[in-house]
Amino acid sequence: MPSTEETLSAVRGILAQALSLGPRANALTPESRLLGAIPELDSMAVVTVLTSLEDKFGITVDDDEISASTFETLGTLTGFVESKL
Repeated sequence: MPSTEETLSAVRGILAQALSLGPRANALTPESRLLGAIPELDSMAVVTVLTSLEDKFGITVDDDEISASTFETLGTLTGFVESKL
């Protein structure tokens, strides 16, 4: 199982790629707000991010497991991924 820092880095990378954030991704910390704070993170992008997380970590995410709180911050999204590992 990867360390929290490794998981955080991987989730940050997935967000960077899926949302085409470029260098802005480097500024994302566990406290960085996602949903509502990053304009690129719309409903279609959420699906892309989830699919990428599933592929990267070998997890399965059911629709009823996802809520706005999952995507509140980079930290909450990372915590969600870690709970699935």
